Amino acid sequence: MGLTPDDIDEEEIEVWPEAWPAFRLFEAMSTQWRTGMGGASGLDYSIIPTTASMLGIKRCDLPDIFPDLRVMEAEALAVMAESVA
Repeated sequence: MGLTPDDIDEEEIEVWPEAWPAFRLFEAMSTQWRTGMGGASGLDYSIIPTTASMLGIKRCDLPDIFPDLRVMEAEALAVMAESVA
């Protein structure tokens, strides 16, 4: 995306404990964006179970984590869209 370390704020962001599994999964999926001519369109959902498994997240916990993951995905897409405009 053309970012350098200078583009990233060093501000610490608090993550609520109940959102931590979704945050870890979202961060681990950072290279799993579906992209096309218009840029990113969303995360590749097919890789979620494999990535979650590598993080020690149980498949039975994914239905609880998925809505939070989608909120982060939507916000990331909005931020990416702003940077293009």
